[in-house]
Amino acid sequence: MKISRNPILDELYAAREKLLSDAGGDLRKYLEGVRVREQASGRLVTPEEQRTIRCNGATKSGVSEVENLSSPPADR
Repeated sequence: MKISRNPILDELYAAREKLLSDAGGDLRKYLEGVRVREQASGRLVTPEEQRTIRCNGATKSGVSEVENLSSPPADR
């Protein structure tokens, strides 16, 4: 286990190690268990279907005010 100077990170690393260990060290097995638990609980963390980003006026190039600003001299 990785040890840092941050106790919060240490706790997260330990929890990650435990979860992975409980799945026999197999990440795919762990993720499958997550999906099964999500389905059973009815509270999905990840969407069932992939969503796409719709193109609207604000996402088109040149429409955003920020996009139309000149770059600082250091970036030229």
